[in-house]
Amino acid sequence: MNQKELEKFIQKNRFLFWSVSDTQLSSIRPELVVETILTYGNEKSVAELINILGIQNVAKIFFKQISRKRCNYPPRTLYYFSLYFKKYA
Repeated sequence: MNQKELEKFIQKNRFLFWSVSDTQLSSIRPELVVETILTYGNEKSVAELINILGIQNVAKIFFKQISRKRCNYPPRTLYYFSLYFKKYA
């Protein structure tokens, strides 16, 4: 994972991270990036995220997040990416 690429990606999709102050943008954890992009991003941003972090890493983060007691993914997103990552990761 290239941190500079991830920071540029976050900056490019800044509108999705509206709740994060400008001073904290560089310290966003990959887990938040994955959750935000998979939930609110479009196909292009998801593909770019997978290109930056790698499909194995994104899938690992996703499955870790959905195994918790509280899951923030909407049902459709949860269903789609569960199938997607089981097939391609």
